[in-house]
Amino acid sequence: MKEIVLSGIRPTGNLHLGNYYGAVQNFIKLQDNYNCYFFIADYHSLTTHPHPDDLHGRVKQILVEYLAAGLDPEKATLYVQSDVPEVVELYLFLNMNAYIGELERVTTFKEKVRKQPDNVNAGLLTYPTLMAADILIHKSNYIPVGKDQEQNLEKARDFAERFNRIYGVDFFPVPQAFNYGNALIKVPGLDGSGKMGKSEGEGNAIFLCEDDKSIRKKVMRAVTDSGPTEPNQVKPEPIQNLFNLMKIVSAPETVQFFDDAYNNMNIRYGDMKKQLAEDIIKVVTPFRERIIELSNDDEYIKKVARMGAEKAHESASKTIKEVREIIGFRSF
Repeated sequence: MKEIVLSGIRPTGNLHLGNYYGAVQNFIKLQDNYNCYFFIADYHSLTTHPHPDDLHGRVKQILVEYLAAGLDPEKATLYVQSDVPEVVELYLFLNMNAYIGELERVTTFKEKVRKQPDNVNAGLLTYPTLMAADILIHKSNYIPVGKDQEQNLEKARDFAERFNRIYGVDFFPVPQAFNYGNALIKVPGLDGSGKMGKSEGEGNAIFLCEDDKSIRKKVMRAVTDSGPTEPNQVKPEPIQNLFNLMKIVSAPETVQFFDDAYNNMNIRYGDMKKQLAEDIIKVVTPFRERIIELSNDDEYIKKVARMGAEKAHESASKTIKEVREIIGFRSF
């Protein structure tokens, strides 16, 4: 397990089914085959929320939920970003060789400027260098990134190559995007279009900590139509999304039953939603119970956080020591 895979987790909300069947299941597979670092990016959250409400509480909740979902602190290094001060020092060094023009051209920065014109801070501008510091501090080889972060990964690659070139070394590996291939599962939301996500509104997503009553209520509100008007007709997007969600959480015979009903023009969406809700509840209940159990075990959560910080610090301190020597800092 020579390759290092790193991924950041922003403490901005609870885990939902889309997260679990997308990134988290793949993280679980990765931790068995790679040297993995997963970190909770609490510094990053300050770029858009400089005065966060209960930052520590949200960090704890995310840590609890990822543990409940299957991340194993014995297999992977799971840590909180702010517990590793070396990240900030490397962030400083990288900023010294990052140029205003290139940072201003980053798409995510321009989008944030448009969305939050009254909060265009230096942290927002230098977000790519902080992300690069997260990646390079462990000399990571592979980074799982979504489409929205591809350009930031490109900047991390640029900063790694620039550091090596300026100081005449072959020190930082140039990180690559980790490709899951066909392993990613797209979980549709309940709003009738697109994928499940909290950014689309609370009613679009089913969270792993959600109670049965709330799940049933959300599913029963899922977008449908008046039903098929001819046998075997193509399902419109909202209906296909409902079937796609059922394929993820329900038994194949259940999916087949409602698919046949649709094709025969006698489907009852109310019955389908009730079945879907109960199948989602069967999936979510073990996670919710584990989340509650872990939330009440402060000693274990502290132990996990300490262990992750120690493992991350061991890697980061070695990198920053060598970086300081390369740049020319010496102790008297």
